[in-house]
Amino acid sequence: MDLNTVVEVRDARRRDTWRPGDAWLAGGTYLFSEPQPHLRRLIDLGRTGWPPLLPAPDGALEIAATCTVAELSAYPKPAQWPSAPLFEQCCRAFLASWKIWHLATVGGNLCNALPAGPMISLTAALDGVCRLVAQTGAVREVPVKDFVTGAGRNVLQPGELLRAVTLPARALARRTAFRQASLYGLGRSGALLIGTLDASDGSFALTVTASTVRPVRLDFPLLPNAEALREGIAHAVGPGEYHDDIHGLPAWRRHMTFRLAEEIRRELAEEETR
Repeated sequence: MDLNTVVEVRDARRRDTWRPGDAWLAGGTYLFSEPQPHLRRLIDLGRTGWPPLLPAPDGALEIAATCTVAELSAYPKPAQWPSAPLFEQCCRAFLASWKIWHLATVGGNLCNALPAGPMISLTAALDGVCRLVAQTGAVREVPVKDFVTGAGRNVLQPGELLRAVTLPARALARRTAFRQASLYGLGRSGALLIGTLDASDGSFALTVTASTVRPVRLDFPLLPNAEALREGIAHAVGPGEYHDDIHGLPAWRRHMTFRLAEEIRRELAEEETR
């Protein structure tokens, strides 16, 4: 879609004062998908040259905000990552075309803060931490689970940039279980839940996304029983926090959240006893 209110596109490598009507441009799959009458200038991140995926000496993985879905999918995951299948599961949850895969970015998916954003699901479940850079150069770090605050809302301040998301080595070493539900065979996620189990201490975490307006994370010292898990979800997700749109009513999303959570708990429990 032509953005007929945009009068300038600037290279992000050229520093300039942030103005009202500015927006960061990465893949552009959202920006160019619908009218943006409030925008006057796009700050293009396409030539920043940030490495899409950068392994750290301690085993962590840094994902640049400009990393595309295709690059994330193609990245060779080390054999010692039990969490490796989760990357492809979340990439496939986009249900997007080849063109979207090669343009849509991890950072864009997080910043759009849509409940069904699968990069939010992936990075929140693996303890991702966002590195945010202000116009002054000041840097702050915010966990992904706190970065998204509601449907279409996040903690970014005007002009602030999401530079990268870091996944710690310990989270990458966890076993995972993935569940997704949609009203349609190729529809947007109405519920997307991820469970992780830490082999070192037996701790269990459940991340609820898509059915809720923000990521909801539940942590247990050990794998809970069915009743404890249900109570935990009921306490963590308020009645008004289940998303409501054409892709699913809140009552259905709540039902699927409890159902998929129990499936995840059983899957990880069965693996633990093998």
